[in-house]
Amino acid sequence: MAPVVTFDAGQTLVDLDLDFLARRLGERGVEVTPTRLAAAAPAAWKRFDELNAAGIGHPWKQLMTTLLAGAGADEPAPLVDWLWDEQPRANLWRKPIEPIIALAKELAARGVRTAVLSNSEGGLRALFEEIGLAHEFHAIIDSGVVGIDKPDPRIFAHTLEQLGGRAEDAVHIGDSWTADIIGALGAGWRGAIYYPSRANQAPAAVPARAVVARDADEMRRALTAFGI
Repeated sequence: MAPVVTFDAGQTLVDLDLDFLARRLGERGVEVTPTRLAAAAPAAWKRFDELNAAGIGHPWKQLMTTLLAGAGADEPAPLVDWLWDEQPRANLWRKPIEPIIALAKELAARGVRTAVLSNSEGGLRALFEEIGLAHEFHAIIDSGVVGIDKPDPRIFAHTLEQLGGRAEDAVHIGDSWTADIIGALGAGWRGAIYYPSRANQAPAAVPARAVVARDADEMRRALTAFGI
């Protein structure tokens, strides 16, 4: 069987688009510049990582509340509720991370079965079609459609069923230590590559079959070490 490589979506294949977010806020009469959002982003992601580490699921609203408040938006809570309701139609994570997209294309060209495997809100395929990336992957697995979130091993098994692959031939790449790395390893996959795309750090002890890669070149070397 062909090897399988799957990618998380947000912060792995696509980034939070601060220009798009600023335009969306402008629709509500809130003038916040992308520069101010960028300055507020490190503290917002720090809060997000803290909540994730504490087991607070997927703290999307807390991330956005901290981000908007740090950028100077008054009363961010109603804006965050509106953005959340709009997320399935106008996903804010839409800025392609080009070096990782290029890697995915290279793998597919070599016969590797590639897929997006993400905890999302149900509109991930529509988003990837909108931004012109859907055709680059053999499958798009959206937890909001499947009804199972990473790190549940069932969503990893479902992905392999969709791709016609085996766990021993599969590697997953993502930015969430719990959802992506622990999830893939717990599902018995050959390996997992942790992409700490922000300030988040890998644990001091990285388990066997896991690799930390901070850019696409390090991912390539890790995949080679996994035999892909």
